Amino acid sequence: MNNIGENGAKYLGEGISKCVTLTSLNLDLRGNSFGENGGKYLGEGISKFFTLTSLKLNLYRNSIGDNGAKYLVEGISKCVTLTSLDLNLWENNIDEKCAKYLGEGISKCVTLTSLNLDLRGNSTGENGAKYLGEGISKCVTLTSLNLDLYRNSIGDNGAKYLVEGISKFVTLNSLNLTLSMNNIGEIGVKYLEEGITKCVTLTSLNLTLSVNNIGENGAKYLGEGISKCVTLTSLNLDLWENNIGDNGAKYLGEGISKCVTLFSLNLNLWGNNIGDIGAKYLVEGILKCVTLTSLNVDFLDNSIDDNGKIILK
Repeated sequence: MNNIGENGAKYLGEGISKCVTLTSLNLDLRGNSFGENGGKYLGEGISKFFTLTSLKLNLYRNSIGDNGAKYLVEGISKCVTLTSLDLNLWENNIDEKCAKYLGEGISKCVTLTSLNLDLRGNSTGENGAKYLGEGISKCVTLTSLNLDLYRNSIGDNGAKYLVEGISKFVTLNSLNLTLSMNNIGEIGVKYLEEGITKCVTLTSLNLTLSVNNIGENGAKYLGEGISKCVTLTSLNLDLWENNIGDNGAKYLGEGISKCVTLFSLNLNLWGNNIGDIGAKYLVEGILKCVTLTSLNVDFLDNSIDDNGKIILK
């Protein structure tokens, strides 16, 4: 946070554009308020790299908006040798129009194998999620995807559009999807389950749905989906405050029990109205994962009494 402003971004863009042999670039420009013009200048500079394979940009809180994002991603899309892209646009006034520009730009990065896109605290909405899904789906060589849309109001339809894009990946090994506080209910989870299960090469899944409202039916859909991910070795599921109850815990346990190659399991079930019976069902499912070497289950703020605690032991 140095308050470099748009002129500083201009000088940076001009300077880095002369480093024509760069293969890796990491720029941390958090909280510098360079706005849309700053995004333009950086995009112009980055567009000159013809040998770049790895790009990491942290532009948290820079108010780049629609046009700034457009110019930035147009520049990035001209880096035709890029295999790894890490783009942090957390809290940058990004709406659905801006998400469209992002999707269009990312769709041209056809050599990417790893994509990390952080859009926390923006306003992409369900249409923005659609544009992102369409764009990402064109990156057919991706093996690792990390997408953070925390608090973007994408809803059930946004989840549907997003996962339709993700479902196109036939080489994806690792998926990290953060959709906390997005008004996603049981229907949205059903869409997610249907899409994720089509990623048949997935070995690592990190799904964060905290503070939505998936309920026990949403947990049922999740359980059914997880049971079909037969190549998973690592599963991290964050369902904090989703009111899944005992039945939801049962459905999750049944699904997890089918993951016969699982080594690592991390479950956050904080605040889900799970009682002794739900804990019993869940544990019975987990015990069938005979290859587990790492287990972490958070039952804080549920309705488990002393008898339930004995079960967990």
